[in-house]
Amino acid sequence: MNIQTLLSFFLFLAFFSPMTASAQHLQLRYLALGDSYTIGEGVESSARYPMQLVQAWNVASDRPFAPPLLIAKTGWTVDELEAGIQATATDAAGYDLVTLLIGVNNQYRGRSVESFAVDFEKMLLRALAFARGNKDRVMVLSIPDWGVTPFAIQKGVDSKQVAKAIDDYNRSKKEICDKHGIRFLDITEEYRIQGGLPEGVVADQLHPSPGIYSQWMEKLLDEIKKISF
Repeated sequence: MNIQTLLSFFLFLAFFSPMTASAQHLQLRYLALGDSYTIGEGVESSARYPMQLVQAWNVASDRPFAPPLLIAKTGWTVDELEAGIQATATDAAGYDLVTLLIGVNNQYRGRSVESFAVDFEKMLLRALAFARGNKDRVMVLSIPDWGVTPFAIQKGVDSKQVAKAIDDYNRSKKEICDKHGIRFLDITEEYRIQGGLPEGVVADQLHPSPGIYSQWMEKLLDEIKKISF
C-alpha cells in the first residue's frame, strides 16, 4: 500500500467514522412485542405496522428510529411471547419505544380472562423494563375482534360470543394499563367496521390488510409525536 493510499484511508477514518458513530448514537430504538398482528401475517414486511411507523416517523424527524426489533410470531399467547423474548438477543441498554399487542390467541384458545390478566400484567412490566421504566415510552394496543372477519363467518363462529370475550379481554388490559399509567390505544371498534370488508383482510380472510395496519400506525404516530425523545 503506497503513501497516498494510506493517507486516503486515514482521512476516511477521521472524517466518516465519527459521523457514523454519531448517527448511530442518535438513532432511536424500537421494540415491538406481539403475535401475528405485529409480525404482519400475510403482508410484506414493509407493511407491518412497526415498519410503517418507523418509516413515517423517519420521514419527518431529525431523530430517526433504527430498524425495529420485532419479537412476535403467529399464534403466540402471552406466555409464548415471554419464551420468545427469552430466546431473542435484546439490547441491554433498553429501548426508546416499546409497543405491545398480545392476547388474541389466549382468547382464541378459550383461556380465562383471569389467567390472561396475570400473564398480561407480567408482560406489561416486562415491556416497561425494556423501556427503561419510562411509562410514556410504552404503548399497548387493544385486541382486534377477529369474529367479524370472513374467516370467522365461513367457520360459523358466533360473532357475538367472540365480541363479548374480546371486550372482556380488552377491559382487563385497559384496567391493568391504567393501574400502571401506560397508554392503551383502542383499535378494536374501528376494526369491527373494517375487518369484515374484503379490503380489510389478506388472502387468508383473517389477518389485517396493509391498509388496516396503516390505521394502527397513524394512531401510534399521533401518540409518539407527544413524546420528547
